[in-house]
Amino acid sequence: MCCKLLPITVLALEILNSVHVQAIGSYLPQKSPVFPSIATPTGVVTAVPAIGAAVPTGALPTAPINLKGYPTTWKTPPTNSPEVKAAIAAIDWTMVPKAKVKTFDKNGNPIVKGYPSTDPDCWWSDTNCVVPKDKSIPSDIWYCPNPGDWGLTYDDGPLNPPDPLVEPHLYNFLAAHNQRATLFYIGSNVFSFPQAAVRALADGNVICVHTWSHPPMTTISNNGVVAEFYWTLKVLKEVLGITPKCWRPPYGDVDDRVRAIAWQMGMHTVIWDQDSNDWDMPGEGGGTLSPATVDGYFEGWIKKRKSGKDNIHGHITLEHELNNSTVAMAEKWLPTLQTTFNVVPITMCMNISSPYWESSFVYPTEANPNTSTSASSSAPAASSSSPLTSVLTAVSTSGSGTSAGTPQVTASAGVAQSGGAHAIVVSAGMFVLPMLGVAMYM
Repeated sequence: MCCKLLPITVLALEILNSVHVQAIGSYLPQKSPVFPSIATPTGVVTAVPAIGAAVPTGALPTAPINLKGYPTTWKTPPTNSPEVKAAIAAIDWTMVPKAKVKTFDKNGNPIVKGYPSTDPDCWWSDTNCVVPKDKSIPSDIWYCPNPGDWGLTYDDGPLNPPDPLVEPHLYNFLAAHNQRATLFYIGSNVFSFPQAAVRALADGNVICVHTWSHPPMTTISNNGVVAEFYWTLKVLKEVLGITPKCWRPPYGDVDDRVRAIAWQMGMHTVIWDQDSNDWDMPGEGGGTLSPATVDGYFEGWIKKRKSGKDNIHGHITLEHELNNSTVAMAEKWLPTLQTTFNVVPITMCMNISSPYWESSFVYPTEANPNTSTSASSSAPAASSSSPLTSVLTAVSTSGSGTSAGTPQVTASAGVAQSGGAHAIVVSAGMFVLPMLGVAMYM
């Protein structure tokens, strides 16, 4: 599920007056979250299947995966458990910005009245800000650098009943079309449907965090943010044996406070630059948006690419495995997308070979498409620092008031806000593009 977006206009990258490569100081070192009491799961893959290799399909196994000691699903997890307290104590709170907790109205719109127009917190829900004001953390990942790339992502899985397209329907479809995706998993759904998560990993998909109960993350306390991350990371570790380095905020709602906590818990923030709004179609947990409207978004993206008008950068597109409607829409358009774009997981277009803290999983990238994993152990890699040492920085001289290097956000694209008049602010007119070959969340 996502937020409604208001149309905006941003300047194309090709009109930038200058492009400079510069070194940026090291970011705050990351460390892998540690879960010493979790045994390595059995019956799961411990390496990435080679591209083209046979992967599991068909019905899911019926054997239960017993998980104990977790908070209530789809409820904000408590912060007073010994485990969460230990995770809270591991955070260097002096490096977390003291941004105020935000509020949303009853319709799910951010309340931006009174929030400074300078956007001091880099609050995405107000300004679509993706370059933190806090320079101890890196910019978000929100598009693929290479023109023609389509970063395929699905949020809110694993899809649960009662819809007839419950998993592994989408995963079987992806496998049948030799396609892999980046899946942003809700911890509560992994707890309830662990076998679906096991299948997704075995099929070669990349798994990332989407919180435990899917709240707007800027609306909860520091300790609450830690709890949302902790239980999701733990259930993924217990079910799959992996510890993701990537997460996506529900509704895109993130600011530097939440980014900094996620970074210290080993995760880099991933957003999007194209929103299908499929979550708003009629269906379980959905809305009232006409499927024809969503079809129109896909038609527009495809037409633009085929006409040669989409040659600035690639895209990361927001889609969902939320219900029957969203899965049907995903399956409807994937074959056409594959003939128009280079459809890949985000890790591939960003040249990120290791999206987990476990060293045995090495994914193929565009720089090294033939990468395969040879290690069989799923033991966590030793904690180590991982500074991002360089980015490609394009400086705009435009005085338009809108950040001139920001990649175009399309299809119901733009600033998510409820009547606010804040302009997009991206680090004082600077646009930061991830440099090819640099692991953004190593």
